[in-house]
Amino acid sequence: MQRIHFSSADLARTRLRTSAGPLVETAFAAVLLGRGVGAPYAGWRRQVSKRLPPPRPGQGPGADELVRRAVEYGGATDGTPSGPAAFASARDTAPAGPSRGPELSDIWRAAVAPYWDKVLEYLEADCEARGRAVMAGGVEQLLSTAHPRITWTSPVLEIPGGPDGDVVLGGRGLVLTPSVFLNHRPGQLIWPLDGSGRPTLVVSAPPRAHEAAVLWAEPDETTEALGALVGQTRAAALRVLRAACTTSELADRLGISPAGASQHAAVLRRTGLITSRRVRNSMLHSVSPLGLALLDGRPARPANGPRDVRRELLTRAAVLPAV
Repeated sequence: MQRIHFSSADLARTRLRTSAGPLVETAFAAVLLGRGVGAPYAGWRRQVSKRLPPPRPGQGPGADELVRRAVEYGGATDGTPSGPAAFASARDTAPAGPSRGPELSDIWRAAVAPYWDKVLEYLEADCEARGRAVMAGGVEQLLSTAHPRITWTSPVLEIPGGPDGDVVLGGRGLVLTPSVFLNHRPGQLIWPLDGSGRPTLVVSAPPRAHEAAVLWAEPDETTEALGALVGQTRAAALRVLRAACTTSELADRLGISPAGASQHAAVLRRTGLITSRRVRNSMLHSVSPLGLALLDGRPARPANGPRDVRRELLTRAAVLPAV
């Protein structure tokens, strides 16, 4: 049983985050692939098995090592996740050997990336529901409803199924974020041993049957082509920006750092897929007509006549740096 101790300062600094980021979710997905899955994940497992052979029992690192590696190469505990590009570093430094199993980068491509935009929508809806709990009963209501197996007895949050011990936040507060793929325990605290960054509690939020049917629907060709053209993170950013939001809001929704969100927005803006304007001290971004045409798979028709959006985007894609 892990016990997290809160002070009044910790309660004041506790907040919600949409996602722990693509690397951490991929680590949880890797754990899930090596275990038996229930009905909510059956469709996902069936599709992934066509793209990636299931790991053999005992193959590859354990759950905690996978998460540690994900955090080291781009996790959310310090607020600066680097996104899928960090998989290259994780691959380069992973120990070699036949028992290593599939790389995190392989699992990302086969098991997470095809569903990433839907996963983000699901996690955002989950966070909105948790936000309503905060509005109704404050942070203590948020903690008491984090998960059916997680117990809040002020000022201590008890998490079963993980390491035994006491964690003192020391005024840093806590980031609470849901996870679709965390299924082997009700919650996992992510906090580097050196105490850097803000502690992040990832809580299991598995989909119900009707939600799973939407999450694991076969990715359509438009979605896959868009990801191949601009990169999965930027494709997700375009979908998020159907509703205008600031750089920090975009970062939270994508599970990446504000700096990373700013960089992706700059690339999308240079290629004409989004527009940005300054509102006081923030940049407000929204998808452009060209970006909407790309998302919807239809031609863009400007005032001076029709044009082929696919041809234009292929031309512009040549200037997109790798994600």
